[in-house]
Amino acid sequence: MTEPIYRADVLVCGGTGCVSSGSLKVMEVLRAELERVGLSQEVRVVETGCRGFCAQGPIMVIYPDGIFYCQVKPEDVPVIVEETLLKGRIVQRLVYSEPESHTNVPLYENIPFYEKQQRVTLRNCGIIDPERIEEYIARGGYEALAKALTTMTPEQVIEEVKASGLRGRGGAGFLTGLKWEFTAKAPGDVKYVVCNADEGDPGAFMDRSILEGDPHSVIEGMIICGYAVGAHEGYIYCRAEYPLAIKRLKLAIQQAEEYGLLGENILGTDFSFRLKIKEGAGAFVCGEETALIASIEGRRGEPRPRPPFPAVQGLWGKPTNNNNVKSYANIAQIIANGAEWFAKIGTPRSPGTAIFALTGKVRHTGLVEVPMGITLREIIFDVGGGILNNKRFKAVQTGGPLGGCLPESGLDLKVDFDSLRQAGAVMGSGGMIVVDEDTCMVEFSKYFLTFATAESCGKCVPCRVGGRRMLELLTKITNGEGTLEDIAKIEEIATGMENGSLCALGQLTPGPIRSALRYFREEFEAHVTEHRCPAKQCTALIQYVIDPNKCTGCGRCRRACPVQVIAGDRRMIHVINQAGCIKCGTCYEVCPFDAVVKVSGETIPVPEAPIPVGTFKPVETQA
Repeated sequence: MTEPIYRADVLVCGGTGCVSSGSLKVMEVLRAELERVGLSQEVRVVETGCRGFCAQGPIMVIYPDGIFYCQVKPEDVPVIVEETLLKGRIVQRLVYSEPESHTNVPLYENIPFYEKQQRVTLRNCGIIDPERIEEYIARGGYEALAKALTTMTPEQVIEEVKASGLRGRGGAGFLTGLKWEFTAKAPGDVKYVVCNADEGDPGAFMDRSILEGDPHSVIEGMIICGYAVGAHEGYIYCRAEYPLAIKRLKLAIQQAEEYGLLGENILGTDFSFRLKIKEGAGAFVCGEETALIASIEGRRGEPRPRPPFPAVQGLWGKPTNNNNVKSYANIAQIIANGAEWFAKIGTPRSPGTAIFALTGKVRHTGLVEVPMGITLREIIFDVGGGILNNKRFKAVQTGGPLGGCLPESGLDLKVDFDSLRQAGAVMGSGGMIVVDEDTCMVEFSKYFLTFATAESCGKCVPCRVGGRRMLELLTKITNGEGTLEDIAKIEEIATGMENGSLCALGQLTPGPIRSALRYFREEFEAHVTEHRCPAKQCTALIQYVIDPNKCTGCGRCRRACPVQVIAGDRRMIHVINQAGCIKCGTCYEVCPFDAVVKVSGETIPVPEAPIPVGTFKPVETQA
């Protein structure tokens, strides 16, 4: 049966972020409303992958005009159908509005969030229905596979990937084509292709979004890799916490097999290739290639010493090529468009684009794809819209929990593998967390160290013991019990972990602390020598006091206090009993007059007991 010719397509984001915001209910109501008004044969509803602008979800884009509606709720659907789909009018309250200027931007192509982006790897995400192979094919899908199998030798494919300069997008940045060449040249008749989709960084969802929004791009890249290196079987190692990605991968594999694009004698050639999915249990260390391979084999996910590298001795002892999701997703476009096309994007040593999960204290959180060589300032302030609540930028953490943080002086640094590494950070797999002036860099470092220590497999002593010891010392410092010797000891342990750990998890665990000490050492020293947290975030080093010059005696703080340690009747200056205060901050949050003040080191004169409002005359200072 032939599909009707639709006059409009309504694309609704079905990525995990928008689904959690209610996009599935929006689609359900939309289909019902179109049926009710008789438009179901004229307007098509398409569930897509992630558009990237996650802070504005659920997102809906109506083509052919490209009208961009954000934060759409089910109750908005009848208005959209009536005004836009029936009458051709834009619903202004649902279009994106710039926070500073309050300017409405109704069209997708004009939204500032997308202006400096260059969607290469994500070119299909948010555009096609990821559960329909026909839509991927309509956008040029599997043309590269046909080209490789029918017009190129395996050696020519590898040379094309090498010429493109594509570096591994999993974090290390090793040349992809060179890794393929090592696997191809390794002796042995049985070889494997593995995709690392074990994305475990806190706040990172780059790989997940590709698998959810464009799974065939990864599959096509893996088939081409199999042809190039001489492998006939591949594995996608995806963590079980990604159920939507796994569902769409399974469907995509089934569809590719039905179309003769996967399986025996692909496209009528003598090349055969099969794919399997291995669900991981969520161990961060399984992002390391030898631990990942061990997990696929059914063993405990622990790294092993290298060499031999997986390209020589990998899965079940056979030569194995292991790349990240984003690396494979770039392959088809490199083969189809040529290495020269790809190499012209980005910088000479870091060609192509970089994908970041931009999170933290920025106005526009989400998934961004930018050309290599763009500056951090452009990403954070142009794409990300600047810092929330007009706070001052303090630092940006790149590379996830094993990365490094950069201060304001690094904002004009170009984003590429080499520049970030020289500055003490790393590209990593694509996490980017922005923090403002209210962030304590000691506590921030402790957060990442807590994660990395918990995820250590424990196989080697430097990582197992070193991480815990550093965490103990950082905890001492945040509790106001640290010494300058503790800071020196942290640096000593960090060096030992970097030099002695078995895998990258242990080697890079000290990264966030190293960079924080490099750029924010004075904060660490303030905690130690002055027992003060400059950002006023470390609970042991702060107090909540009530400013007698601002207190009106309204009693809101007293009524909200969960431990009832605030004294004072109506029209009396209230006083907090510091001995019983648990420093929960509830009084600080509920006071409408900013009378509750958070202090660390500084002092504010307060009365010893409640007195009438307006009668306080400070005689002595009380912290």
